[in-house]
Amino acid sequence: MTGVILATITTNRDRIAGGVPIFIESTTETMQQTAFTLEKILDGMVHEVSADTLIIVRHK
Repeated sequence: MTGVILATITTNRDRIAGGVPIFIESTTETMQQTAFTLEKILDGMVHEVSADTLIIVRHK
């Protein structure tokens, strides 16, 4: 199984850089809301990388 990272959502701007869309949120709650909305729109799955960072991945 392979996957493609579609987006990153975080509350910690200092830990994130890269070539996918990055969404910075002010609270954990808004981070989770944004992630679950994007999950539906992008047809992907949310994965927790750390307590302050989520990624959206499309698995093939």
